[in-house]
Amino acid sequence: MKPSFRYNLRRGFTILELLVAMVITTLIVIVLVGITSVALDAWNRSRSELRASRQAKSMVDTMARDFEAMVARRSNSFEWLYAQTVKSTDAVGPKSQPSSNAADLIFFTAATDRYSGQINTTTDKGGDVSCVSYKLAYQDLVVGTDTSFSTFAMYRLLVNPDETFAALLGKTSLSGAFVPYLPKVKSPENFVCENVYQFTVRFNVEAQKTGSTTKVLVPVTLGSATGQLQQFQLFGTGLVVASSPSSAVTLDELKAGRIVSAEISLTVLSDFGVNQLKARTFKNDAEKGKFFAANSYQYSKVVELPRL
Repeated sequence: MKPSFRYNLRRGFTILELLVAMVITTLIVIVLVGITSVALDAWNRSRSELRASRQAKSMVDTMARDFEAMVARRSNSFEWLYAQTVKSTDAVGPKSQPSSNAADLIFFTAATDRYSGQINTTTDKGGDVSCVSYKLAYQDLVVGTDTSFSTFAMYRLLVNPDETFAALLGKTSLSGAFVPYLPKVKSPENFVCENVYQFTVRFNVEAQKTGSTTKVLVPVTLGSATGQLQQFQLFGTGLVVASSPSSAVTLDELKAGRIVSAEISLTVLSDFGVNQLKARTFKNDAEKGKFFAANSYQYSKVVELPRL
């Protein structure tokens, strides 16, 4: 009987089959890379927004606490609040794209973190009225000067009550008395928040019409745009403003009014936005607006002030 033999014939892939497999694999890889890229962009944007939100919240909450405890007294010639917007000649930021608005503030407040929070201890020298100053600057956060690592930074200087009483309280020119402290404001230890491109303050003033019981709420915004003021002061005798931003009240009626609230407005840039802003120029306002829409975040808060 003849033995039988079985042959296993194994057929390989054809070139066409290999090409089809490669095309399918390539398409899958492209789709996965696209999905990954979109996911990474979304994650980076969410991370930037969260970081900006945390920074803005820290800044706004700190300023809100100071405004809520603001101190001022009527029937005297003393200056209690000094606010101004930075002039275009002193613009904050890189020369190509400086900040659109940067306010400087000096006022008195019963801050709870006076004496580094060591209230009612041996460090506390008594008194509860401190002087606080806020300033937006463009500089290196570590060395405190303008370098290639500069960014937009908000600073807060708190002058303790004993020093406030000796050097600042009861002055007819608070801005003049504060001059020796100006270099200290932008010191690294007073840094609060970075990447703040724009810082605007609006004071809401309640003014009463002469010979009437009608009261009008007038918003006074610090800035260089039309209808905004570059300087705003509060004295014990009333407000000092250059003009009335509202036709509803006269300048004298506005000066006799009282501040009822303050609105803090911040524009915070992402890290990528700050880096791009240093070297980038824009062809027109539309391109600039598109850039800020994609790389900046707006935050604002209205703070009720004590009856001043």
